[in-house]
Amino acid sequence: MTSPLRGVMAKSATASRPVETLTSHLDATLTAAQWLRRRIGRIHLVETVLGDRFWPVVLLACLTHDAGKVAEGFQAMVTGRTRRWGERHEVLSLGFLPGLIDDDQVLDWVAIAVLTHHRALTGDGDKTTIEHHYDRDITPLELSEQLGHIDSTHVHALATWLHSKASHTGLPVTPVTRNPTADDVLRSTSDLLTALLDRWDSPVDSDTGVAAVLVQGAVTLSDHLSSAHGHLSSSQPLDATFAPRLAEQMRIRERQLRQHQIEASSINGHLLLRAPTGSGKTEAALLWASRQAIDLAGHTGAVPRVFYTLPYLSSINAMAERLGGLFGDGTVVGVAHSKAASYHLATATASQDGDDVCRVDAARKSLARAAATRLFHECVRVGTPYQLLRAALAGPAHSSILIDAANSVFVLDELHAYDPRRLGYTLAATRLWERLGGRVAVLSATLPVALSELFTDTLEQVVTTVDGVVPDARPRHRLHTRPHHLTEPDAIAAIRARLIADEAVLVVANNVAHALELYDALAPTTRDHHGEDAAFLLHSRFTRADRSRIETAVRQRFAAGPNMSRRPGLLVATQVVEVSLDLDFDALFTSAAPLEALLQRFGRVNRIGSRPPGDVVVHHPNWTSRRGRVDEFADGIYPREPVEHAWTILNEHAGLTVDEHHATGWLDRIYDSPWGRGWRHEVMEHRDDFTARFLSFDYPFDDRSHLGEAFDTLFDGTEAILSAHRDAYAAGLAEAGNTPTSAGRLLAEDYLIPIPQWAARLCRLDRTLGVRVVDGDYTPQRGLLGISHDTNNTYQPGTIL
Repeated sequence: MTSPLRGVMAKSATASRPVETLTSHLDATLTAAQWLRRRIGRIHLVETVLGDRFWPVVLLACLTHDAGKVAEGFQAMVTGRTRRWGERHEVLSLGFLPGLIDDDQVLDWVAIAVLTHHRALTGDGDKTTIEHHYDRDITPLELSEQLGHIDSTHVHALATWLHSKASHTGLPVTPVTRNPTADDVLRSTSDLLTALLDRWDSPVDSDTGVAAVLVQGAVTLSDHLSSAHGHLSSSQPLDATFAPRLAEQMRIRERQLRQHQIEASSINGHLLLRAPTGSGKTEAALLWASRQAIDLAGHTGAVPRVFYTLPYLSSINAMAERLGGLFGDGTVVGVAHSKAASYHLATATASQDGDDVCRVDAARKSLARAAATRLFHECVRVGTPYQLLRAALAGPAHSSILIDAANSVFVLDELHAYDPRRLGYTLAATRLWERLGGRVAVLSATLPVALSELFTDTLEQVVTTVDGVVPDARPRHRLHTRPHHLTEPDAIAAIRARLIADEAVLVVANNVAHALELYDALAPTTRDHHGEDAAFLLHSRFTRADRSRIETAVRQRFAAGPNMSRRPGLLVATQVVEVSLDLDFDALFTSAAPLEALLQRFGRVNRIGSRPPGDVVVHHPNWTSRRGRVDEFADGIYPREPVEHAWTILNEHAGLTVDEHHATGWLDRIYDSPWGRGWRHEVMEHRDDFTARFLSFDYPFDDRSHLGEAFDTLFDGTEAILSAHRDAYAAGLAEAGNTPTSAGRLLAEDYLIPIPQWAARLCRLDRTLGVRVVDGDYTPQRGLLGISHDTNNTYQPGTIL
């Protein structure tokens, strides 16, 4: 006998997906939730709220979340008989729950998860919320008039199927006592909707709020997985086999584990690791992470995820490649940032010599890999801390991030302490991750006491510090200071002399304008003595393709390592050189900056300490103001006070050899100053403010979309293409389609240039191409030299990085 549900659909057909029946989709979503349960395990925090009901609630919500799609209005829309229904299927789904669930607490939680898996429940003035669309005291008759016809035959068949499926899955359901009708479902929907709007209209305690977002996240993630026909990996490469595999790799290279690596591998709990560049800091962190993953799996039954976070995209990409090499399989490492597909494409096409057919195919595969990571496929992911912080936005779009973070391991590398707001927000997130069963490690070449105390004070559990800095290690650098600016003739003459003496020289300016000036002055000398390919300029305002080309050439000439052939030449750069690029130079000339930034720059000289100390020369900055600010900044970039503290300390040690041990003490002096104490207070204010505003979840189902734009402005810039590149961009789109997720758009991204968020007003939106366009002066060797908009709105290098 043919089932009445055979023609009831959940998904319409697309170019990549056939039509999908409602029961098939509900079954697939239940299966996805079962995968998720196996990977996340027991979450101790939610057990204080729901006891052992959490996963039954999630599974029942996933099984029933789209039941309301039986409505004739939805079926007409999904089958193309009408363009729009205008109602919410998740509201009608509520009506199937009372006949299925007799535990009132389970019913309440399943119902709210079902109701909010697409839309926020409440929100001031937001017309997309459930509360706005349906009156709080709506009657069954009024619901019937809004939702339209509902076939009782379909209602009965679906209710029977839901009971059968839940029973076979072992879920707690009530026995079937009567055949429900459409009127029964409408009455139950009316009663439950009113109860839910009343129940969640008042603030809840923090544990309940977090539990609510976790339930919502588990349901939305399962729904997205089933819709995408995706799956979750259950393979954690940082398992019990990792430590012996790493030891064997090191034995082959005739190396042994260092003391700080051994110590890190023995710790259960949070870690603060101070270890110098080139000392195996990453391996120590991975050994620690492996230990945590094994321990968490034993306590929770989870397959813990490991998140390795870094602040910049380029450093993330480099770390992803490194981890793939350590694991022997790059596909087990997810790249979690906004340009992940571009990273995968660059990796895939590196050896394809620009073949168009291969590029299109590689772009499609790269998009698929990035999409899988967005659905949390891999158990090891490299990304920015700010991707994880987006969990604070909660709701259907972001609550999945929070459930994925439960029972996980977090490695925070290269945190920038001198940015108090971002550091405060990250600290707030670590406290939440700890509540979710997570373990946190902070890595730094120079970890000041003030930063370690902030983490120790923020986290409730014990934090163990491991110090890999050896006080009597051979210093890598000889420090010099100069009272004149980096762009003065005396500085340029000194750099030019090093180049003539066949040295590899790194010059780091604080802004693009100074970098351009120095490059123009020094590149001719470099090319005269060492060839046309010996001088490079690197900053953040190149097209993606040009920056990739420059970075590749720079690595080939100046790569660090005992077997690398470092050649004479010049790299003039801005702050972009502080991270990710594993380079080695004979000498550094830099403008003064906060001490942490300077130490990163120092680390590009005599990188592995295999030579006598290399010279690092720090020049006094210019003090200038910023647009709309009255206080002063070093070269218009860094606040004056911490730079002045660094300058004072550097002058005290000018002419001496220095190492990380000295630098740690210098940082402690700076952060123990009145400025440092003010910095600490500011960090704590941001930490507590972020916790109160974003992480308390006192109204867990309230709309937070209004916070998204502010969040993006804080952590992200934007991108644009040059008007001169418009035709080339359009041609890239034409290769394989012009949709936001198409391979053509990915190929066209080679022409994008990063610009700051404020500079978006200097652009115009090309709606045909879906991209911002600017009129600018640009060359592939020197990058973006200026943007013209009108006489009052322009961008010139030096205004921003």
